[in-house]
Amino acid sequence: MIKVEVRLFAYFRQGRGKTQIMEVEEGTTIADILKALDIEEEEVAIMLLNGSDGSSDRQVEDGDVVSLFPPVGGG
Repeated sequence: MIKVEVRLFAYFRQGRGKTQIMEVEEGTTIADILKALDIEEEEVAIMLLNGSDGSSDRQVEDGDVVSLFPPVGGG
């Protein structure tokens, strides 16, 4: 098992909190983390792995930080 920090922003925090430390299996992808958090991939506007933008099929490693942002509206 490895530990990954997941940072949630805006309404993703509702019922989940701001930051979570998750223990996951080696080979886990960001898509797997989204599924575990019950967040649809289509709901995510920006997903960062250690500060770099990319796709949900990237595997996480011990100590990684995943940041998830929903679309933000405003005017």
